Amino acid sequence: MQVAVVCDYPEEQWHSMDVCSRMLIDHWQFNDHSQRHSICPSFQHRFTRLPVIGTRKAAFNGDRLLNRFWDYPNYLKKISNQFDVFHVCDHTYAQLVHELPAGRTGVYCHDIDAFRSLVEPEREPRPHWYRAMSQRILDGLQKAAIVFYSTQAVRQQLEHYGLVDCNRLIHAPYGISPEFSIKRHGLLPKAIRSPFILHVGSCIPRKRIDVLLDVFAELSQHHPELQLVKVSGEWTDEQNQQLDRLNIRSKTIHLQNLPTSTIAALYRRAEVVLLTSEAEGFGLPLIESLACGAIVVVSDLPVFREVAQDAAVYCPVADISAWVNAIETVLNDPNQAPARSRRLEIAGQYSWQKHAETIRQAYLQLGS
Repeated sequence: MQVAVVCDYPEEQWHSMDVCSRMLIDHWQFNDHSQRHSICPSFQHRFTRLPVIGTRKAAFNGDRLLNRFWDYPNYLKKISNQFDVFHVCDHTYAQLVHELPAGRTGVYCHDIDAFRSLVEPEREPRPHWYRAMSQRILDGLQKAAIVFYSTQAVRQQLEHYGLVDCNRLIHAPYGISPEFSIKRHGLLPKAIRSPFILHVGSCIPRKRIDVLLDVFAELSQHHPELQLVKVSGEWTDEQNQQLDRLNIRSKTIHLQNLPTSTIAALYRRAEVVLLTSEAEGFGLPLIESLACGAIVVVSDLPVFREVAQDAAVYCPVADISAWVNAIETVLNDPNQAPARSRRLEIAGQYSWQKHAETIRQAYLQLGS
């Protein structure tokens, strides 16, 4: 059986999506029954090649739309007869299912953010064109023969909004790359000095970077030596204004495009790792940091409770004083955090080998 693993465009720099597709490909067990092939066409630059406007974010977004909804579908049309089954790694690419044999195609659904404007229009109002685009993606997801998900929290949302037939859902939790371990070693970027607290992830609204910055500003008043290290994402205008208003820019280090070994080293050396999100589908930095033995303070979300169980410290979403108090407690006495042995035990439950084997077996059954 020949399996096409349909990946995101790397130019979009969705780190977690790239990790998931790469880990699936790396851990797919080769045998006589199945072989996998990484699929992704070349990204076509159109608007970004234009003078003056080519450097603007709108130009890149225009290229993204054309590549996702024109170039990628046309590419798949030409090669669809070369494979037995297709695995779309990212549900936001589910519009591609329209160009594939739906009965032999699966999609991994990481969360329902892409469909929020359809199921909760009051919470996330969007223009008509955006909702039409989201509907096209959702229609593709609903056509797929299999839909994989990472947590029961994601499944519950899919079922609650009636987005996918529950009989087609398969649980395939994420894993942890081998670099994320207490036994590995790596160098920190030269700009970083201890002590520091760490956030890894994008700067999109649901990550609540505003909370992260407010919490750090409060902490720095009592711990003037503390740094905030932010990995990945680009500051928004509002976040830049907040950095200046809180007068914490000089204590903040923003890093991009780090190798996995460096991120792991940051996890191991951080005083505390923070995840201030108001919504998540899983939270890869949560299990990665636990695997490195880090103390992790996270928003009290059902999905985080499911993933980390009693191995993390939980705070109400956006409750600044609660966050500051919780972090102060573990800064002053790390023994007040969940035991390191428990953090490592929970992290040890997640495996990319198991993830890949679950998906492989699902396609073997689908192709039989």
